[in-house]
Amino acid sequence: MKPYSPSCERNREPILAVLRERFADRRTVLEIGSGTGQHAVHFAAAMPWLSWQCADRAEYLPGIGLWLEEAALANTPPPLELEAVAAPVAGFMPAPVSAADASGFDAAFSANTLHIMGWPQVEGFFAGLDAALARGATVVVYGPFNYGGRFSSDSNREFDAWLKARDPVSGVRDFEAVDALAAGIGLRLIEDVAMPANNRCLVWRRGA
Repeated sequence: MKPYSPSCERNREPILAVLRERFADRRTVLEIGSGTGQHAVHFAAAMPWLSWQCADRAEYLPGIGLWLEEAALANTPPPLELEAVAAPVAGFMPAPVSAADASGFDAAFSANTLHIMGWPQVEGFFAGLDAALARGATVVVYGPFNYGGRFSSDSNREFDAWLKARDPVSGVRDFEAVDALAAGIGLRLIEDVAMPANNRCLVWRRGA
């Protein structure tokens, strides 16, 4: 039986509206933390000009594979095993990757991942992107964020408490700290889009 996430069904259309614009001129997308695979098949079907490369930890790959197999899309290669390392070092990205040319992926996407990881893994996430991305790449990250060290809503405060009760190293991340990591690998914020349920889509572009 395929894995299923109700939140993926709820947020996929608002996210797609952002991706249609920001990935209009992209060719190869690395999705980090593909989860169930629902986002991948929906976005890849809606944007057939993209090669949509799923990636996640090993235990999620069979479920992702079921979604990809059922959809049978020409632009979804087999998923990659990928995990942000627990230290800020480059190299969590497997290589070579057939979906990308020698210069790397020209886009990356991740939804609801940074608040699940510990902070060292968030650092590793961006360190790995540094090696995986091409010059001029676009990166879109979806999820909740704090601003100025403050929760943007009561629901995000409650969500943060729930996350920390489940795993003390997780939690809603500060936008400024995440943006600093992105800037450290040459990514410049070009848009911060308000999304339903007090989430955001952060869009960065790497200098060509």
